[in-house]
Amino acid sequence: MERSPDEPATAIAAVIALRRLADRMERDAVDAAVAQGWTWQQIAQALGVTRQAAHKRHAARFRDRSRKTEDDR
Repeated sequence: MERSPDEPATAIAAVIALRRLADRMERDAVDAAVAQGWTWQQIAQALGVTRQAAHKRHAARFRDRSRKTEDDR
């Protein structure tokens, strides 16, 4: 799938699509890790970032889910 450097719009669109896919895959993997009881330190090591960076990027989703569950009661 070689792209010509003369087609920057196509190349940039592909980069954006790949970033979105990678972000979605990361979210799914972190969701699975949390569901399996992984710590934020373990998740961070797997992602190659600090514990704080992993927590900052992903923890809000779990707080939001917890709030929704509490609201359903």
